[in-house]
Amino acid sequence: MKYKSVFDIIGPVMIGPSSSHTAGAARIGRVARSLFAKQPKWAKIHLYGSFAQTYRGHGTDVAIVGGLLDYDTDDQRIVNALSIAKASNLEVEFIVEDGLSEHPNTARIVLGDDTNYLELVGISIGGGKIEVTELNGFPLRLSGNHPAIVVLHEDRFGAIAKVATVLANHEINIGHMEVSRKEIGKFALMTIEVDQSLSKDVLEEIRLLPNISQVTQVVD
Repeated sequence: MKYKSVFDIIGPVMIGPSSSHTAGAARIGRVARSLFAKQPKWAKIHLYGSFAQTYRGHGTDVAIVGGLLDYDTDDQRIVNALSIAKASNLEVEFIVEDGLSEHPNTARIVLGDDTNYLELVGISIGGGKIEVTELNGFPLRLSGNHPAIVVLHEDRFGAIAKVATVLANHEINIGHMEVSRKEIGKFALMTIEVDQSLSKDVLEEIRLLPNISQVTQVVD
């Protein structure tokens, strides 16, 4: 069941015309921006299915770029996101894909700057709700509807328990948690949705744990 309340179906306060093609698209872009932790210099946005067929008419293009500029779904600046991105030296390229995807409203966002790179696959599942299904090659499920942290770590015994212990010590409740890895004993990715945003001190405490490589908080 994707919808937990009538508000999920009505959708968020947003710039229209479509909750799935604009609000959801904006959230996908903003989660990518949040995980990158700064404005990228360039972004290649691959569109699949319905996104690919209607992205200009339904505002999916301006919505995703608005998210990359860190705009929320109801931010009026979204309508001018393409021109704002250009003025901000954010180079954007849209690539329409013919291949099939798991969901009709799918975007693969590849973005970066001179030193960093990030690749994310997001789907808009309706009512402004989204799921992030892949991050830098790691399969995962991240809704973007709750505060969350993404923890890149070495696949070692006890790494997951130590992160959970830090959260428990600070009385932070875990709503959903997944661990993804490409190969046993190599790098793995924890995705943890929590009930409240984490302070910088808690994030730093997790970052200093053994075998932890990177900790990123995703916007609420």
